[in-house]
Amino acid sequence: MALIKEIRQRTGLAIGVIAVGLIFFLVGGDLLGPNSMLLGSSRTTVGEIAGEDISYEEYVQKIEQTKLSFQQNTGRNPSENELSSIRDQAWQALIVEKIFAQQYEELGLEVSDEELVDMVQGKNIIGELRRQLTNPETGEFDRSQLITFLQSLESADPQQQMFWAQQEQLFADSRLRIKYDNMLATSEYANSVEAKMQHKMANTIADVSHIQIPYYAVSDSVVSLSEGEIKSYINENQDKYKVEESRNIKYVRFPLQPSAEDSATTLETIKNLTVELKETPSDSAFVIRNSEAANPFITVFPGDPLPVNFTNNVDNPEVGVVYGPFLSNNSSYLSYKITDSYEGPARMRASHILLSTEGMDEDAKAEVKARAQEVLDEVNETGNFEVAAAQYGQDGTAQRGGDLGWFFKDNFVTEFADAVFATKSLGVINKLVETEYGYHIIKVTELAQTKHQKVAVLELELIASDITRNDIFRNADFFAANSDDAASFEENASTENYQVLAANNVGANARTLNNMTSAREIVRWAFNDASIGKVSTVFELDDAYVVALLTGMTEEGEGTIQNPEIRAQATIALRNEKKAEIIKEKIKGLETLEAIKEVYPDASIGTTPDLKMNASVLPGIGFAPKAIGAVFGLQNSGDMTAPISEDIGVIVAKLNSLIPATEIADYTRYQNEITASASQRTAYMIMMAMEELAGVKDYRYKFF
Repeated sequence: MALIKEIRQRTGLAIGVIAVGLIFFLVGGDLLGPNSMLLGSSRTTVGEIAGEDISYEEYVQKIEQTKLSFQQNTGRNPSENELSSIRDQAWQALIVEKIFAQQYEELGLEVSDEELVDMVQGKNIIGELRRQLTNPETGEFDRSQLITFLQSLESADPQQQMFWAQQEQLFADSRLRIKYDNMLATSEYANSVEAKMQHKMANTIADVSHIQIPYYAVSDSVVSLSEGEIKSYINENQDKYKVEESRNIKYVRFPLQPSAEDSATTLETIKNLTVELKETPSDSAFVIRNSEAANPFITVFPGDPLPVNFTNNVDNPEVGVVYGPFLSNNSSYLSYKITDSYEGPARMRASHILLSTEGMDEDAKAEVKARAQEVLDEVNETGNFEVAAAQYGQDGTAQRGGDLGWFFKDNFVTEFADAVFATKSLGVINKLVETEYGYHIIKVTELAQTKHQKVAVLELELIASDITRNDIFRNADFFAANSDDAASFEENASTENYQVLAANNVGANARTLNNMTSAREIVRWAFNDASIGKVSTVFELDDAYVVALLTGMTEEGEGTIQNPEIRAQATIALRNEKKAEIIKEKIKGLETLEAIKEVYPDASIGTTPDLKMNASVLPGIGFAPKAIGAVFGLQNSGDMTAPISEDIGVIVAKLNSLIPATEIADYTRYQNEITASASQRTAYMIMMAMEELAGVKDYRYKFF
C-alpha cells in the first residue's frame, strides 16, 4: 500500500520489506529466464548511456524506485501494462541522470537543504505530497497528517528512514530538472526582426488560383526503372531508408473464449450473490470481498454519470434497490446498488481562455491584459467562446474549447474558484480574472451541484474455466508439436481451418502484435531464440494461446534494395520524380491553368482567396510548403509559378492579388508568441539532442 495512504489510515509509517520480494515482483519470470544472471548468463548489460554500461542490477533498482513512487501515488501495485510503462520511465530516468548530472554540476544547479525542507514540510509543499495528504472529507491539504508522519520518522526503523531518504532524493532530482528546464525556457528570446517576420507571415494574404496534376495522370508504363536506378536512389537517400532492427512474425491465435457451460455457471453465481447483496447489512464490505470490479464501491461526485451499464438498463434507480445482473460489453455480469445519496461539497463546470503572463514584467502583463480584454469583447460579440478558446487559449484546454470539466472549489487557485462559484447563471463572466498564471476569460457551463452517490458494483467476469482452457491448450499444443517449419505450419493451419495472421517490422521493444496486447514474450522469443522458419511452443497471453513462426529478420543499418518494403517505397518515389519531369516538360510554355487542364484532364483547378504566408497546406490539395513558398515569391498579379513537385503531385499556382501585412507600432505581442512557443519546445529538444549526443543504446529487449 502506498506510503501516504498508510499515513491516512494509521497516522504512522508502515512500509513492508521491499528487497528480494519486490524485485521478484518487478521482473517476475525474467530472473529465471534464458538471460537470467541467477542462471549464470554473462549478458548483464541492459544498455549504454554516454559511454557507460548500464547493468541489470542498476536498472532493476531504478525500476524499484519508480514502482514505489507509483504505489505512493495510487495506493496499489501496478498491472502488467503499467509495469511496462514503469520500466520505460525508469529507463528515461537513468538517461536523465547520466546525461544531466554533469550539466547540473557545471551550471552550479543544486537543491539546498533549506529548499528541500521547504518542499516537504515548509510553506511550499510539493504537489506529490499535497495530493496524497488531501483530507477526503474536505478535499483540502491536511498539514496535520504530514506533521504526524514526519514526527513518526524519529522513532521509525532504519529501513523506513532509508525509504523516506530515497523519496526526498527523488523530490530533489525532480526539482533540479525543473530548474534546468526553466533556465532553458527563460533563456529564449525573440528580437524585433523575428517579431516583424512573424507578423508578416501571419498577416500577408494572397488570393491564389492553382492546379494540381496528380502523378497518376501519367501511366506507370510510360516510366521505366532499372534495378540500378532504384538501388542508387536508395543509396542517395539513406536518411529516408535507414532501418531499425525488426522481425516478421506469423502466428495462429487460439482465443480463450468461455463455453456455454462457463456462461451458465457464472450467471448462476452472480444471481446468488445479487440475492445476498440485497440482504447484506454491509454493502461495501460485501462487494469488496465478492466483486471482480476494479472499483467495487464507488463515490459518484456531482456532475459525474452513474456507470454506463447501469444507466443503459435502469431509468430511475432508487437508493437501496439492487439492479441486475446485466451482461456488459466487456463480457462480464454486473449488478448495482445505490447505497447512499447525500448532499456534499459543490462542483461546477466551466471553460476558460488563458492568456499567460508567467515570467513577464508589469509592462508585458499590461499588454496581455489589453489583449485579453479584446478577446473577451470578441467573445461577447460573437458568442463563439469555443472557437476563441481554440484560437487564443494558451494551455492544454484550448484544443477542447477551453473545457475544464467538473471541479470542486478547492481544485483551482482562489481567484479563479471564487469567480466561478460566485456565479449564479450560465454563460461568460463579463470580466477578466487574474491569477498567478495569467488572465482568464471564463464561461460557466454547469451550475453548482451537490448530490453525491455511493454505488456498490458487483461484477463477475465471464471467462473460460480451467476445463475450457485445458481443451484450448491441447489444440494449440498439438498444432505446435506437429508444425516443424514454415511449410508444415501453413499446411496444418489450413487443414484445421486456423487463421494465420502476420505482424511485420516488429521492433525489439514492441509489446503488441497488431492489436494483440501482452505479446511481449513472443517478441522476446523472436529476437532472442528464434531463427527464420522456427515454430514456437505455445505462448499464454491474457485472452489467448498463441503459436508463432519467425518469417523474416531485418538488422539495424542502411536500407537496401533487398528489403521489399524499402524497394517498394523507393520505386514509388523515384517513379514520381520521373513522372514530374515528364509533366513539367509537357506543360512547358503553357501560360494559363486552363491550358494545363486541357493537357491533363485529371488535374484539378481551385482557388484559395485567403492563403497566408505561414500556411503549409493548400485547401483541397494537401501539404504543399514548396508551392506556397513559390507563390509568395511572385511579384505581380497574374504571375505564375514554375511547376513545383510535391508529394501529392505537380502544382502550378497563379497570384491573383496580394495584401501585404501592414506595419504596426508595436511587435511585442509577436516577440512574446515566438518566445513562448520556443520555451515550450526547448526542454524537449534539448533532451532529444542530449540523448542523441550521448549515443544511447537500448538492449532491454533481451531481458524484459
